[in-house]
Amino acid sequence: MQSVPSRRHIIADDIRNKISNGRIKADERLPSEAQLASRYAVSTPTLRSALAVLQSEGLVEKIHGKGNFVRYPRRRITYVGGGHALRTEPSAESTLRVSIRTTRLQAHGQLTGLLEVPESSPLTEFLCLSHEGKSPHSLARIYVPRDLSPADVPAESHCCRSVETKLAELRPPLAEVWERVSARPPTPEEAVTLRISSVLPVLAITRVAADRTGRVVEAALLVLPSGRADAFFTTHYVTDERTSGG
Repeated sequence: MQSVPSRRHIIADDIRNKISNGRIKADERLPSEAQLASRYAVSTPTLRSALAVLQSEGLVEKIHGKGNFVRYPRRRITYVGGGHALRTEPSAESTLRVSIRTTRLQAHGQLTGLLEVPESSPLTEFLCLSHEGKSPHSLARIYVPRDLSPADVPAESHCCRSVETKLAELRPPLAEVWERVSARPPTPEEAVTLRISSVLPVLAITRVAADRTGRVVEAALLVLPSGRADAFFTTHYVTDERTSGG
């Protein structure tokens, strides 16, 4: 027996169709939630539920204090396991840029365990927020011991590659990278920062890298909206090439 579409899905379908046929343009602000609720003759909670469907699909984003806006089609994010950088699919509409905020802090809570350092050990945090056009794209927090952090990195930067190069120059060769991938709801701060619905799961990746002595030289906490993120891992098997003696 075929189920009857709910009011929220009927509303979401109608708005989605208007976006796809160009009646509502990218970057255009939707009418207020009160106006939309009145137009579709539904309660505000039902209307917000319909908008949440579109937000989870990446078609609409809610900007606090401004309203709901139609998004440009977003690049897909591909996370490649093994300590590699994020990859994104090409997009004709906008250019991806990254802002980096550098902060000196002391190890506490989860960081002491990830970096295997005593409480209050000096660390440097690199908060990396990527943007596609005007919209946030992904979020990463990278932590390194202070002695492996370059002294000449500015507090605010928009050149991700130069920071990565300086970190690589100070960091010993990596011998092991440990990664954990999980899906979870965004924290309130993450939902606001990435402008995503609180009901849209994020792909949370914890990455820890160690050198040949076993010292942890970097810990990274990555947050990717699950609606446009993929994780890609490759396993290399070591073949035992023993040969029997003659």
